[in-house]
Amino acid sequence: MSLSAVSGRLIPRKTHVMVYNDLASGTDLIVHCKSDDDDPGVRHVAYGKNFEFHFRPNIWRNTLFHCTMKFNMAAYWFDIYVQDRDEDICDQCVWKVRPEGPCLITHREICYSWGPPHA
Repeated sequence: MSLSAVSGRLIPRKTHVMVYNDLASGTDLIVHCKSDDDDPGVRHVAYGKNFEFHFRPNIWRNTLFHCTMKFNMAAYWFDIYVQDRDEDICDQCVWKVRPEGPCLITHREICYSWGPPHA
């Protein structure tokens, strides 16, 4: 768990999430990521470009950001940040969105399939 000492308390370090459009030349990506507490808004990401947001994960290790991603007239869904899954892997979580699903780029590439619609 990535922690920093501030005023005698241990708090999680700020996390940065970067989402790159790695679909195909000329394919735009519409992304809306949010958590229960935070909504960075809807973003239009051209091919080869990215957007990013940052937050501080909570101390209960249950921070979750899910995204709806639209391209080629279809909508997809994915949990872009799951604290238990991602906190020990990245403080700067770089994702490349591809037609078959998003890939987390760390010292290696971890690719996922699109998830079911979020309830």
